[in-house]
Amino acid sequence: MRTGLRTAFALFALITLCPLCLGGEPTLEGRLAPLAKDHKGKIAIAVKHLKYGTSYYFQADEPMPTASLIKVAVMIEAYQQAAEGKIKLTDSVTLHDADKVPGSGILTEHFSDGASISLRDAVRLMIAFSDNTATNLVLDKIGIAATGKRMEAWGYPNTRINAKSFHGDTTSIAPDRTKRYGLGSTTAREMVEILEKLETGKLVSPEACKEMLEHLKKCNDPDKFTRFLPAKTVVAHKTGSVSDIRTDAGILYLPSGPVALCVLTEKNDDKTWRPDNAGNVLCAKVAKEVHDYFSSNAGTDSIKRK
Repeated sequence: MRTGLRTAFALFALITLCPLCLGGEPTLEGRLAPLAKDHKGKIAIAVKHLKYGTSYYFQADEPMPTASLIKVAVMIEAYQQAAEGKIKLTDSVTLHDADKVPGSGILTEHFSDGASISLRDAVRLMIAFSDNTATNLVLDKIGIAATGKRMEAWGYPNTRINAKSFHGDTTSIAPDRTKRYGLGSTTAREMVEILEKLETGKLVSPEACKEMLEHLKKCNDPDKFTRFLPAKTVVAHKTGSVSDIRTDAGILYLPSGPVALCVLTEKNDDKTWRPDNAGNVLCAKVAKEVHDYFSSNAGTDSIKRK
């Protein structure tokens, strides 16, 4: 009897005294807060279950550098301008040697001077392969300032691209922001809200959202969100990597419904380009914890209470 009472008291104390546990299982905060605390660098996280609203935010309103993640907003602006009749996604863009820039992508290394592709294909390359040259070709069509103006008008003032890729010194529309954030900036909350509107078909048009999500599902970066997830997990996402910055944002399609997730990091101690860079691994661990939480009893219980 005494043993039973002691066991019951211990369980009661565990649940009562541990705000990061629910029924003996870690809450979403209990899973993610330790990862943020242990990371050697600055981090922001935003998570939202798009069907039930369960969420977690950590420094989610802090403007942070995006690296190539900002290309999501550039893609949206291209589709919006196409919907307005300013451009056509079937328009041709021509690659010249002077357009080629280093970094991620395939145009610079594998396409010849004078090659012509559609604007839609340039957008696809910008997202799937994070192609920097393709990004600049898209920006030539839509204008560098247009993305930031659109995002601000829609209520996302921190989501901005500042210059063409690898041409910050000559094309920046905001030198101070280029110096602080590099290619672009956002907040974790803004990015999750943008992703939610994409998933629910509320940007540009439902058809455009569907097409843009298909681009995001082709992201070929295996080192961040998808790294530790079950092989068949569908993820529509875009990543970014520059020096001390590692970012990823996207939608995890889980059995319980879609979950929007954004992880931003900067000032990371680990600046290496190894696949197991600490920023990459952090993004991967956050995605895995989000996946596991919404597959656990605690996650199921949190959904039922909504």
